Amino acid sequence: MENHQTFSLKTILTGAQMLFVAFGALVLVPLLTGLDPNVALFTAGLGTLLFHVVTKGQVPIFLASSFAFIAPIIASVQMWGIPATMGGLMVAGFCYFALSLIVKFKGVNALHKVLPPVVVGPVIMVIGLALAPVAVNMAMGKAGDGSAQLVPYEQAIWVSGLSLLVTLIFAVWGKGVFKLIPILAGVVAGYLASLFLGIVEFNAVTEANWFAVPAFTYPEFKWQAILFMVPVAIAPAIEHIGDMMAISQVTGKDYLKKPGLHRTLLGDGLATSAASVFGGPPNTTYSEVTGAVMLTRNFNPRVMLWTAIIAIVLAFVAKMGAGLQTIPVPVMGGIMILLFGSIAVVGLNTLVKSGEDLTAPRNLTIVALILVFGIGGMHIGGDEFSLQGVSLCAILGIILNAVLPKAVQQAD
Repeated sequence: MENHQTFSLKTILTGAQMLFVAFGALVLVPLLTGLDPNVALFTAGLGTLLFHVVTKGQVPIFLASSFAFIAPIIASVQMWGIPATMGGLMVAGFCYFALSLIVKFKGVNALHKVLPPVVVGPVIMVIGLALAPVAVNMAMGKAGDGSAQLVPYEQAIWVSGLSLLVTLIFAVWGKGVFKLIPILAGVVAGYLASLFLGIVEFNAVTEANWFAVPAFTYPEFKWQAILFMVPVAIAPAIEHIGDMMAISQVTGKDYLKKPGLHRTLLGDGLATSAASVFGGPPNTTYSEVTGAVMLTRNFNPRVMLWTAIIAIVLAFVAKMGAGLQTIPVPVMGGIMILLFGSIAVVGLNTLVKSGEDLTAPRNLTIVALILVFGIGGMHIGGDEFSLQGVSLCAILGIILNAVLPKAVQQAD
């Protein structure tokens, strides 16, 4: 019966629908970070299959590129190149293994002691806000660092504004499946406007073959890139726990117990490390897919296997990848404004939900230093050894949380 369900037309078509829901966010990450979208499709499919092997095919999840890694990947690629960035991401995947072991032997509470909301919240906010200038530059038609005007400002501001507006409309007022594809809708609207204004270059599409092996990039290992990238894994790992709780509530099954949080964390880590071997962005669990599962009420994990297989097949369609790379800078800039802001709000929400008194000297110190160090661009060290960005913030937060004394509760 199970085999029949696995190969039924309904299961395959539902799998294709899940890929459609995840597609906008899935290809956005490689396009923003300079990675190959075909490689991202391949590694998302491969990562999902590995995740299902580790979790024994029990969780209806499709893995894809994590937004939390966008800003660090952009910064790392600029400093050390794509191969070294992939080496850093591979080791970041191994961090999940360590967290998985902590959960297995010490329980989830041990993780929350080392990484309480007062540390995780501001670190996630830094991930969103540190590269806000990049989003604004791209929305105005400039290169990410503002060094060159790629699209005339007058055209760029209209295109980015339309992309942002359509994304907002779908996110806020969308019903059913439309609420799940705001990024895809924003990209399509911005792309159509760009076509109308004549700022889309089609040369790469006409020159590309229909089918080709994706342009895999293999990792190199530079310890500077590894130190920079490894602490970034903390934020998506903590988010992973929330995602698992959400999908458990949707399906009515407790995945934190069976197959267990240690297995799902291990699956994420293995998928992230495997993706970096081929030059793809990290793979993590995905809120859009959770929403799609909730909407369709289809709790069959085999659907996600077909989503993964279809993603791998599409990865070999070279013309599609070339077409995605023709999306103009302002289209992505408009969406990035909302995207980076949303990541910051997730961090803020982590702090709010924790109920911590942020004016207490201990909490105020931790949050203030993380935010100023991260957004201000503080770096410690020289050419040989340097800590900066999210890695510096995460390490600083963990140390301050361990060293600063907790407030003594006074009896009334």
